[in-house]
Amino acid sequence: MRLAITHETVYRFETPALRAIQTLRLTPRTTENQFVDTWRIDVSQDCRLTAVEDAFGNLTHTFSIDGPIDELTIAATGEVVTEDTAGVLHFTRERLPLAAFLRDTAATAIEAEVRAFAEAIAEEAGGDRLTTLHRMMQRIAETVTVAEDAAPAKPREVLAGGRATTDDTVHLFLAAVRSLDVPARFVTGWRHDPKCAVHPDGCRWMEAWLGADLGWVAFDAIEDCCPTDRWVRLAVGLDALDTSAIRGVRTHFGAETVTTRVEVRELSSA
Repeated sequence: MRLAITHETVYRFETPALRAIQTLRLTPRTTENQFVDTWRIDVSQDCRLTAVEDAFGNLTHTFSIDGPIDELTIAATGEVVTEDTAGVLHFTRERLPLAAFLRDTAATAIEAEVRAFAEAIAEEAGGDRLTTLHRMMQRIAETVTVAEDAAPAKPREVLAGGRATTDDTVHLFLAAVRSLDVPARFVTGWRHDPKCAVHPDGCRWMEAWLGADLGWVAFDAIEDCCPTDRWVRLAVGLDALDTSAIRGVRTHFGAETVTTRVEVRELSSA
């Protein structure tokens, strides 16, 4: 499937910003199941983009701008050709040992309730890891309502409350999987929805290491399925903070508004 992607973020400042320093994770990389045919990043202010590969193998771009800045627009656009591999990934950029993806973070804390949740599902699945993760994905999709206005929550709080942001829903999934001693990582990207091309943001899911035969396999608990050729993989990390599309510092007085618009259109099915 050939997909055309636009990811645009606009910052508007109540009083002109004096300076802005931004790091972008807005460039997907070619893997076995996606080929990045064309890609570019445009910034509305005059600046130089410096490309650096981060510790997770993500391609990042950093820039700085001196003000005054009334408005700043950052747009990533391009075309990606995807293939359905049922969530199985090969030829990804790997810079860290697998053990790094067993670490919990403040956002993915493994507490007793999360461990019990994961162990119960593993027992139901007879200890088979692939079956366990499919059942865990389904259980989270059934019991957690995704609401972007939900308060930030730890994995055990998401389990108890049954309502969370997309990020924290994936954080619960990560914590549960890691509690079973399975390496897992947070993933950001985009998804083509045939019913709606425009979205207020990208999407999130997770990948787990299921041994040398399968390797990394992706699971999307928001959509309750393994990603297909409608998904485009962008960045990976231990949690949402590591994969932020745009992260930085803007020096200004007064309020700022941030608006993001994502459009994913299918150009062809082959």
